[in-house]
Amino acid sequence: MKGKLYLIPLPLAEDCLDWTIPAEVAPLAKRLKHFIIESEKVSRRYLKKLDRSINIDELQFHLLNEHTPENESRNMLQAALAGEDVGLMSDAGCPAVADPGALVVALAHKLGIQVVPLTGPSSILLTLMGSGFNGQCFAFQGYLPVDKVKRKQRLLALEAESRQKKMTMLFIETPYRNNQMLDTLLQSCHPDTRLCIGAELTAPSELLKSMPIRLWQKEVPDLHKRPTVFALYAG
Repeated sequence: MKGKLYLIPLPLAEDCLDWTIPAEVAPLAKRLKHFIIESEKVSRRYLKKLDRSINIDELQFHLLNEHTPENESRNMLQAALAGEDVGLMSDAGCPAVADPGALVVALAHKLGIQVVPLTGPSSILLTLMGSGFNGQCFAFQGYLPVDKVKRKQRLLALEAESRQKKMTMLFIETPYRNNQMLDTLLQSCHPDTRLCIGAELTAPSELLKSMPIRLWQKEVPDLHKRPTVFALYAG
């Protein structure tokens, strides 16, 4: 029999493990010996927080990030093909959502390996839940163009689609460029278009607020280096 691929959630912020990660995750992670991870430092620290008795040196880690060649994914699942369970973790939140782990999940399905997603925090869903926008019709757009002109064009296109389809548009930016993204939003979008900002969710410094663009223009937050999800709704 083949093993299973468990999608193991991580906290979004420091010191929130106890109330954002279900209790069932720790005993499951403790029995696994094979992990597919985004970075070894984060994963080692997290596993020790889950259970200090875990012997990290006995574990096998496979690194998976944006630089990993696609043809290496099969090697990461060899243990599952041999009958052992494998854990997949990103650096924060739910793996395989806005995360390279999706490639391994797709391959697991192709190879007939059972995929088991575990409940955990997702900054994208938390922002959508807290936005007050349409939760029945939404789309996550990932990263928008870095170039200012192209970014503005893309935002205006998303705003128009949101208005036409009454659809919530969610997207992210590299944390050190968040303020540039916000500037473009405030300068380009219609004053009545609503914007929700979800920054540092689950942390004590969390910001989760929805307002029309015209009100954000009077109350501009500093989002520099703060992990943030933007949600736009013009419906």
